[in-house]
Order: sequence, then structure tokens, then C-alpha cells
Amino acid sequence: MTTPPTPCPLPLSGIRVLDLSRILAGPWAAQTLADLGAEVIKVERPISGDDTRVWGPPFLNDAQTGERADAAYFMTCNRGKQSITVDFTQEEGAQLLKTLVKKCDILIENFKVGGLKKYGLDYASLKEIHPGLIYCSITGFGQTGPYAERPGYDFLIQAMGGLMSITGERDGKAGGGPQKVGVAITDVMTGLYSTVGILSALRARDLSGEGQHLDMALLDVQVAALANQASSYLVTGVSPVRLGNEHPSITPYQSLPASDGYFILAIGNDSQFKSFCQAAGHPQLSSDVRFLTNKDRVTHRDQLTPLLEEISRTRRIDEWTLIMERAGVPCGPINTLERVFADPHVQARDLRVDIPHAQYGSVPSVASPIRLSKTPIQYNKAPPQLGEHNELVLQGLLGLSEQEVRRLQEAGVL
Repeated sequence: MTTPPTPCPLPLSGIRVLDLSRILAGPWAAQTLADLGAEVIKVERPISGDDTRVWGPPFLNDAQTGERADAAYFMTCNRGKQSITVDFTQEEGAQLLKTLVKKCDILIENFKVGGLKKYGLDYASLKEIHPGLIYCSITGFGQTGPYAERPGYDFLIQAMGGLMSITGERDGKAGGGPQKVGVAITDVMTGLYSTVGILSALRARDLSGEGQHLDMALLDVQVAALANQASSYLVTGVSPVRLGNEHPSITPYQSLPASDGYFILAIGNDSQFKSFCQAAGHPQLSSDVRFLTNKDRVTHRDQLTPLLEEISRTRRIDEWTLIMERAGVPCGPINTLERVFADPHVQARDLRVDIPHAQYGSVPSVASPIRLSKTPIQYNKAPPQLGEHNELVLQGLLGLSEQEVRRLQEAGVL
């Protein structure tokens, strides 16, 4: 009888994070670290907690009473964490966090620039008591610059960072005009970039023994994530325009109408275009001098698109998907979220996980896309109830007595 292998510790086992952030960007970074094995202690306001606990509908219902409780939004980015409630605007609350900081490796916060200084919770103050601390500040516009003190939210940054200028149908067409992306993508990307920065700072500390301050700005992230659109502007000096679902540098790389809705055709080279034309029953298109190469097709986009739409309307979405799959041409439906989570491939990749929860029975969650062969992510800690871990952290980690915790609760510090 063989002995099963001993499971490897998760990559960030032994790392402790103090999460002072709210809403999405900071919590997303902290959740990613939790997924990778870090112990994350989320600090929330007494009574009200993180803003997103009430950002509904939809809300979850208590499994026992059926009463409305936390919003689904909170569940998005808080799994794997412990929750404590501390009012650090009170001196005793701030002192509790300073004591806790000494036992942590990382602190994540997303308060306004200078907002934590009055409580002695800014980087300069905490560095004095913990030189190895990695302190990640997430703001709308960064710690420096003329906009540093402005509040910044995802929607605003999508606009100011140029994303909305290239998102949406082109002017002059029905529905034309700038559009935001349908999810708070700048917040999510900032959370991911922050995670990369934090892990880099951890490695730097391994080498030097010193912590450092990360200055993460939503606007910086959004501008950086403009990718090829930013490069195109920097090379030409010409601002890209909105093209709806078309691509500025490749065609056909767009949505097309079928007889029962819309599907995506994502042709990336001339060989795929030839295969598409053959499979669609119109091989003559690939030999048309206007469409021979991608450069030709982009130049004559306005002539090609009506021809493609006339062809695409002759079949149903599922027919086009099957035909193009056989031809090796990238093609797929525009799915609703219902269809996404019913998709057999999504199900085979286990992208939905249901985590046991004391109050709700279980909480559905979207799995991390990080797949590690030796240290896979474990989904065994649901998003916490407000203040669920006050005693565990304050008594178990900080050594406070039961009487002291009760006194702090009565004083409104917890």
C-alpha cells in the first residue's frame, strides 16, 4: 500500500496580509494573495463593514432565517479572508492595528492620499515600527501629480484613461458613442498589477531585508493597459477611433449577424481567411484583389463587411460555430452569463466553485484562473461574516484577554 504524497504548502504560506482596502481593486489583490496561500486579515468598519456588503441587489439570504444579508458583490473578492471590525479613527483602534502591523508582511489600503496619516497608519509612520513592511497604496491618480488628491472610481478612470474613447460603436452608426466596459475592468486590472508589484516587493525583501511602498494608481493602470491602441497613437500621433466590435488592425475580426443572433469571427491571418471563405462556400472572396492580404482587407473594410454580413445571415449561430471549428477558423457565440456557466468547457475547467458558508450554506464563486500543478488553489474559506474573526485574531494573534475584547466592543472600538 503506497502512502499518498504529502501536500505541498501553498506558495504564500506563512505570509500575512493586513487588508485595509474596500470595494474592488484592493480586495481583488488581497483575495489573489489569499488564493495563493497568504493569511489575509480584512479590517472592516464596525456595524457597516465594507461598502460592497450593501451594494445590491442581488443579496444573499440567511440559510436559517431567510432574511436578506450581504450583497453578492461582496462575495466577488473576499474569499479566503478573516474579518475583524476595528474603528481606527479611535486611538485604541489605531493602536490595535499598529500592533497587528508588526505581525504582518503586507498592508493593502485604498484611502485618499494622506488619509491614514492622521491615525499613524501611513507608510512613513509604520515603516518606523516595521522596516520590512510591504505597503501597497491604491488610489485613483497616485501619490503624486496634480490630481493626486482627487477621488477616483473605475467608471471615471475608464473615461479619463482613454478606454471609453475606443469602446463602443463608431460615430454615425446606430448606438454610436463612447461606452464603458461592462465590468469594473480598471479595478480588476489594478488589483492584478498590485499583486504582481507586491510579489516583486516580497522577492526584493528576500534579497535586501527591507520593505517598500507601492504607489498604485487606477489611471496609470488604465493607460498602461491601452496596449496596442496606445502604441498606435504614440507612433502616428493619431487618436484611434471607436470601431464597435471591429479591430483597428485586423479584419474580419468582429461580430457578424447570423439568422438567430450574433457570433464572433476572429480571423488573425490570410490562411484563416482563405479557410473561412472556402468553408462558407464563397472561395472567390479570398482571391479578390481587395481582400488578398490583411492589409488589403483593412483598407477595404467597408466593402468587405457588407459581403460578410450577407453571407453570415444565411445560417444559425451554432451552424457557423460548427462549420468554422471543422475548418480551424476561430469562431464562437456571444454568450449570456447563463450560457457561459452552462458551457461544457467552462464546466470542465471547474470555473464555478461552491464554498461552504456558515450563514448561507454555501456561496458560489468564480475560480481563480491560476492553475498550479503542485500547489493548486484550495477553495475552503468562504467570504467572512462581518467581524467573524475578532476573537481569533485579537485573542489568538495579539494575545488580548476575553475581558479586554469585550471592553473594546462596549467602547465601540470593535
